[in-house]
Amino acid sequence: MSLISSPFAKKPTSVTELMLWVIGATLPGLFALVYFYGFGVIINIILAGTTAIVTEALILKVRQRPILPSLFDGSALVTAWLLALAIPPLLPWWMTVLGVSFAIVFAKHVYGGLGNNLFNPAMVGYVLLLISFPLEMTSWLPPAELAQNPVGFLDALSYIFTGTGFDGQSITAARMGLDGFTMATPLDHVKTELAQGYRLAEIETHAVINGLSGSGWQWVNLGFLAGGLVLMFRKVIGWQIPAGVLLGMIIMSLALFITDSDHYLSPNFHLFAGATMLGAFFIATDPVTASTTPKGRWIFGFGIGVITILIRTFGGYPDAIAFAVLLMNMTVPMLDYYTKPKVYGHKAKANNGKGDSDAR
Repeated sequence: MSLISSPFAKKPTSVTELMLWVIGATLPGLFALVYFYGFGVIINIILAGTTAIVTEALILKVRQRPILPSLFDGSALVTAWLLALAIPPLLPWWMTVLGVSFAIVFAKHVYGGLGNNLFNPAMVGYVLLLISFPLEMTSWLPPAELAQNPVGFLDALSYIFTGTGFDGQSITAARMGLDGFTMATPLDHVKTELAQGYRLAEIETHAVINGLSGSGWQWVNLGFLAGGLVLMFRKVIGWQIPAGVLLGMIIMSLALFITDSDHYLSPNFHLFAGATMLGAFFIATDPVTASTTPKGRWIFGFGIGVITILIRTFGGYPDAIAFAVLLMNMTVPMLDYYTKPKVYGHKAKANNGKGDSDAR
């Protein structure tokens, strides 16, 4: 028998430890991304992480704040890590630097630093890039089994920093599929084909559409789902927000699918396409910018899920997690105010007071 001396309270988990858990839990999804879309993902992570650390140090020096404690808490690295996972693997290096720098400076430190920001920094950087450079931000490589010209590490490095391959090949050739056409992500392909008047039954015959949601992406999402479940099991994140996101997506997409299955994607497709699982488990659950009350978390997550489906279906962008998260970030102060749980015993005290008054 072992004896434990008081106090018996569990030691609180540090911010650094939480951030390391988040990074570690993304590894299954990261491995899937690298397998299907190449080493550009790794290069983006290194470039984004370096940019985040340098930017964080510079802005802390300008603000005359201690540098090392903030650098070692891991928050800047997680912001860069999540942004790097969301961007195309061959995005030009300066765009990655721009997105990460903007996220650290304007989405984090302008509001006062860690714990004070209103909007998810990684998604602010992502949306800046998506609105400013829509072509580059929606140009992904074909998955490995459909690539006409597979991209190795040196080629990826050359494409990112020079715009051409190590052998002088253009980036357009790298994005070419086996059918001789530039490949698009499954969500982008479906949106483009629907706009041209095709029905889903015709669109789904394309090689990029197979399995749950499309070649490559179903495995990427399953990887992030596995990592997200680990975070929930370890209680690094709560279950309400991911459950709310997925439930909102299921209900909204199912309603549309039942209405017109020829033109609206099924819930299965939406759940395992694009950045669904990354968004539900790693982005929406940001403890600073998400709702903090039990009811508020449900509403926050559900709203993200519904908005994501609406933008994917009727909006101009194939994926919409970033927009949905930022829109719901704006509602957090209101959600926390109106869903604040009652103080324990408050209602009972009021009832007792009323009873005493009646007795008198």
